[in-house]
Amino acid sequence: MSKKGILLVNLGSPRSTAVNDVKEYLDEFLMDERVIDYRWIFRALLVRGVILKTRPAKSAEAYKTVWTNEGSPLIVITEKIQKKLQKLVDVPVEIGMRYAEPSIETGIQKLVDQGISEIVLFPLYPQYAMSTTETVIEQAEEVRKKKFPKVKINYIQPFYNRDIYVNCLAESIKEKLPENFDALQFSYHGVPERHLYKTDPSKTCKIDDANCINSQVDTHNAYCYRHQCYKTTEAVIAKMGLPKEKTIISFQSRLGKDKWIEPYTDETFETIPEKGVKNLAVVCPAFVSDCLETLEEISVEGKEQFMHGGGENFHYIPCLNDEDRWIEVVKVLCEEKLNDFYLV
Repeated sequence: MSKKGILLVNLGSPRSTAVNDVKEYLDEFLMDERVIDYRWIFRALLVRGVILKTRPAKSAEAYKTVWTNEGSPLIVITEKIQKKLQKLVDVPVEIGMRYAEPSIETGIQKLVDQGISEIVLFPLYPQYAMSTTETVIEQAEEVRKKKFPKVKINYIQPFYNRDIYVNCLAESIKEKLPENFDALQFSYHGVPERHLYKTDPSKTCKIDDANCINSQVDTHNAYCYRHQCYKTTEAVIAKMGLPKEKTIISFQSRLGKDKWIEPYTDETFETIPEKGVKNLAVVCPAFVSDCLETLEEISVEGKEQFMHGGGENFHYIPCLNDEDRWIEVVKVLCEEKLNDFYLV
């Protein structure tokens, strides 16, 4: 009988806060054609000719503000998820990162060394995007075909609208909300608008509220990241019983001068105080683990932007991280795919 295992895959992190390590990480990350989707020569000119000349030093300083004694928060939290999940399931659990180490190949190798031939791979991203879920699956398939052709992999699909996840996220946010707040802002990681067009199998995508917010899932938005972000928010605030007018949706982490999906988080932080939002709570549901983009970009830089704009109280709500209720969600989603192997 085939032996089964689980591979949890997250984004990744530099090995340390040293500038060279950050540069090496950024090179692998930004040279991914599903992150910066230019032709290779233009991508190389931009990344290696421009971005890597200055950004690594700045990013290294940012990483230093969130680095822990144990290392990168994202890696440490993913390891904690792995250890907690391992106690709940009777199959081996390993981790892999899309960029840097431990790599996806390293994670698969560890499972294969334990005699595993059927793997449930879980990209730890609630919503689908070509720069997250898609690149993980493509990389894993490339590694599997080249190094592990006899291994079978079942991929867990985006779970942004699964009741078990929505309930978990809503409960977590509700427990952490301050008693007094004027608005709860859902800040999702941004992507260039063209990514939405590229992931639309029907090629009929229109980036507007009617399609992203009000429509149901169908062929033209089944892989639409913006649509899935709005649907996550809609489901969570309904579960929380929170008025829609007391919520804000925005997108963070823009890179370059291309048009990214709107509204932008940083601009929102700067302008909402003058509209009466003085006490703000912020959550980042594109992430399940706290990382540089949440702990530094939102909790530090975002707070400064909001306070500079006239805000009075800024409250960052942590990601699900290794909360027991989230581990239970991971367990259920993994077991569903483990059982799928029996149906093949």
